[in-house]
Amino acid sequence: MIRRLSLALLAGAALAGPVRAQLADTKVLSSEGAKVALAAAEAEARKNGWALSIAVVDAHGELLAFTRMDGASLLSIGISQGKARTSARTKRATKEYADRITGGNNATLALDVMPLEGGVPIVVNGVVVGAIGASGATSPQDAQASMAGAAAVKP
Repeated sequence: MIRRLSLALLAGAALAGPVRAQLADTKVLSSEGAKVALAAAEAEARKNGWALSIAVVDAHGELLAFTRMDGASLLSIGISQGKARTSARTKRATKEYADRITGGNNATLALDVMPLEGGVPIVVNGVVVGAIGASGATSPQDAQASMAGAAAVKP
């Protein structure tokens, strides 16, 4: 009986090592980090006189922070969130999808993405921890505000 118990414990210990190795410690965008990104994007918009909706999402595309600046259109709410979600889930700037369509790749329209410039991933130490999307100005201006927000997030 003791021998069987010892073998069972040894077998369990042998399995414990690989089980731990199958888990990864990942960094996530905190609420504070989302607020920093949002504030930096909003400051860029104010500096340039743009009325934007700005959304910050986690790495899965789920909303962490949002604002609709005074004067931003109601339509910009969903668009900013779609841009952020697309960028987080694909780990790419949404401009890539806009460029594909402009280049004639209409198959991109079949994807569940927001193919409008203005969403960018938030990358910290080479890892996408979230994304930010803006809408309400021109697409390049939306992207400029989003890039300012993403750049504000530090490790």
